[in-house]
This record gives sequence, structure tokens and C-alpha cells, in this order.
Amino acid sequence: MSDLNKLTIAAARDGLRKGDFTSAELTETCLVAIEAAGALNAWCHKTPEKAREMAAAADKRIAAGDAPAMCGIPLGIKDLFCTRDVPSQAASRILDGFLPQYESTVTQNLWDAGAVMLGKLSMDEFAMGSSNESACYGPVVNPWKVDDRQLTPGGSSGGSAAAVAADLCLAATGTDTGGSIRQPAAFTGTVGLKPTYGRVSRWGVIAFASSLDQAGPMTKTVRDAAIMLGAMASVDAKDSTSAERAVPDYEAALTGDIRGRRIGIPREYRMEGMSDEIDALWHKAAEMLRDAGAEVVDITLPHTKYALPAYYVIAPAEASSNLARYDGVRYGRRARLGAGDGVVEMYEKTRAEGFGPEVQRRVMIGTYVLSAGFYDAYYNRARKVRALIKRDFDQVFADGIDAILTPATPSAAFGLGEMSGKDPVEMYLNDVFTVTVNLAGLPGISVPVGLDRQGLPLGMQLIGRPWDEGGLLNLAQSLESAAGFTAKPSRWW
Repeated sequence: MSDLNKLTIAAARDGLRKGDFTSAELTETCLVAIEAAGALNAWCHKTPEKAREMAAAADKRIAAGDAPAMCGIPLGIKDLFCTRDVPSQAASRILDGFLPQYESTVTQNLWDAGAVMLGKLSMDEFAMGSSNESACYGPVVNPWKVDDRQLTPGGSSGGSAAAVAADLCLAATGTDTGGSIRQPAAFTGTVGLKPTYGRVSRWGVIAFASSLDQAGPMTKTVRDAAIMLGAMASVDAKDSTSAERAVPDYEAALTGDIRGRRIGIPREYRMEGMSDEIDALWHKAAEMLRDAGAEVVDITLPHTKYALPAYYVIAPAEASSNLARYDGVRYGRRARLGAGDGVVEMYEKTRAEGFGPEVQRRVMIGTYVLSAGFYDAYYNRARKVRALIKRDFDQVFADGIDAILTPATPSAAFGLGEMSGKDPVEMYLNDVFTVTVNLAGLPGISVPVGLDRQGLPLGMQLIGRPWDEGGLLNLAQSLESAAGFTAKPSRWW
């Protein structure tokens, strides 16, 4: 079977258990597809031998009847996750040559469940970006193509989104600090789930902004996201922000019954510059949920307009603190020093060579807003705004709203290079619908629901109550079923 790589996790799981094919065969099909997809530039570190070893071990577990749902499933891993003895460099030159001698909790959970690692996937450097153009490996290309342009797959998890959309792996890990799972999922016609903050361990995930970062699955279907989240999530003593909550059976939550669920439509998300196609699709998605038995009501989230400025104070501030550890002393890149250079010159030269322009920009912003004269004016004020944004959501959920429906992005995928050279704020506006979810620590999911007039995918976002990923996934599957989105990119690579 030459098209095994096109299977969903659920279909592959069932086929493996029935003995229709082996994990070794499934893995080999993915490896062949990866080698033929160099034009997408999605993979930065391939691990074919490791993949074959893991697939063989998975086949033994399956034969012995010891097969968790993810056993034998070939995955791509975002370059932000530390993987033992495999380069893990957050798409940055400053971590060139870094080989962790430990495994992130998320990847360890997946390997314990029998999943197979095909390799590491490219991303925006240190997860800072919305277009996957800041990676030291060069830009990732969206497999969707409607004219002679190369399109962005979104960011920062662009490599993960492109690989899943192009059927190079059955699913991939992503991370989401301000929309970095949901925006690329929307741009590539895939499903991207950002769990509640604390649901998935951050240990071993290279940090961008520690109070905002959260890992999640990027998959072909909502059911696959439920299956994969169940394997990724855990209580972890190594992560002080990991919640002491049992991980439920998310797949069992997919009942298909959403009767009586109350869906909020926030008026503040009808923003200037949003395309008419996305607005029309938003109305259509609300009708789909209403037809499935949900009640759709208008709500207000009054502090939404302050979310982007608050995010772009808090996230760079935390980044400037987290990235201070990259100094050329302990690991990664060290600049060549001249005669008479001391430790300060080593820091300066290493960071100037190792960090790309977007990372440098955000580190400088973060250092500025944390400086003595501006800490209260910027950082403390942004923290207060964040509390108000969270309070808005708390009030809406207290009033009986089960989930909130919004667009995932203000537009479909744009061309690579189209935003470069412009005001960086224009790029930051891509996160306008997603950053509130990170600021409030809520779960959010992007589901593909249609195509624009050019034929590019558009996604809708559902925002759930804290810790209610099961209920959110059930609503998302209902929307997915009603939308009937089955479009795939035509193979040109």
C-alpha cells in the first residue's frame, strides 16, 4: 500500500491492530514521502534509522497485544522539543550542535505509548513568528498552491502544519504561545489544538514565554487530536506549572451530541480588515452549530482590543529573560573571539551571530519593558490588562457559555516574503484572534471549515472552558462533520 501515509491516526491504529499492515510499512511509506518533499523544506533533522527501530519495536508490542492508541504511529516533532541524541535547536544558529542528553516529557510520553519519530520539523526561530520565515534552515513552504507564489504555512509551527497537510507524517507536535498551533493549522487545512495551560508538560520544551507556552497536537482530524492529546498530556513533577489533574479519555468524549451547548459569538472579534469571506464563514459555522442543536448567543469580551499590545509586552519580556541563558559558555554556538576579547565580548558576538533579526527585536523590546524606568509603565500594566482579559472569559463562562466561536486568522495564507520589509506590527496582527486564549490560559482549537475564492483553506476557532478539552473536542468534531472539509493540496512538490 503506497498511500499509507495518507491515513489518519484513527484509521492507522485500526489497520495496525487488524494486521492489515505493519508500523514498519507505515513508517517506510512516510520516509519515502519525506524524501520526495524536499521543496517544502519542512524537515530540519531526519531520523530514518531511529524511526525504523521504533517501528520494529512497535510491531512487537502490537503483536503481543500491548498496543496503546498511538503505538506504531509515525510522527514529526517540532524542533522546540528536546529529543535525546537528536539535534534540538529551536531553528536558531545559537543552538547549532546542541544534542540533548534527555527527552522532553511530551516526547517521552509519546515514545512510551509506542509512537515513532520520523524526525524534527522546522519552525520560526525560538517560536517567534507567524510565517515560518525566521528559521535558520530557511522558510517552510505551504503545500497549498493556487498560483505561482510560494505561500507561508503560518508560524511558528509551520513545519508541523506543512508536514501534516502534505501527508509526510500522520501527525505532529506543535507549541502555541500566541497562536502558533492554531494559525498554521488554519493556513494548511489541518486541525490544531492548544490545550489549557498546565494540561501538557513544558519540561524539555525550549522556552519562549513561560507563562504562555503550551504544547499540543497538529493532526488531520479532530478525532486524531483527541487521541494524540491523550498520549501527550500528563501530570509532571518536573514542571511546576503542570496541573494535578487526571487525563481523561478524550476520544470517548466525542459523542457527537452538542444539543443544549451554548456557543458565544464575541462582538469584539468583528475587526477592521477582516476579509468578507472569513466573516461569511463565521456566520456559516455558527449556523452549522445551531443546526446541530447548540444555542448560539452574542457575547462581549470588552478588553479584547488590548490583547495584542499586552501580549507583545509580556511575551518579549519573558523571552528576554529566557533567552539570556544562550551566552556561548555552556552549549550551542560560541563566536570566534579576537585578541583581547573578554566574557562581555563573547556574549555580544555570540548573540549577534546566533540570534536572527526577529529574535533580536523581541529580546530588545523585552529588555526595554523590564528596565527600571519602564517596568511599571509597560510590563506591570500589561499584566493588569491580562488579568482583565481573563476576567472577561471567566464572566462569560460563569454566565453559562460552553465555548466561543471566532475566526482563527484574519486571512488565508499569504505569500512568503510579502510581509518582509514591512512594519513588523503587520505580521503581529495575524495573531489578533488567538493571543487572548494564551493570555487567559484557555484551550482553543482550529478546525478547517472551507476554502476562500482562491481555493485556500480557512479555519474557525473554538475556545473552551478551562480543562474542558473533551467538551471542546466534541464541539469541534460536530463543526468538522457539518463542514465536511475534505480538500487536500494538489501535489506539486
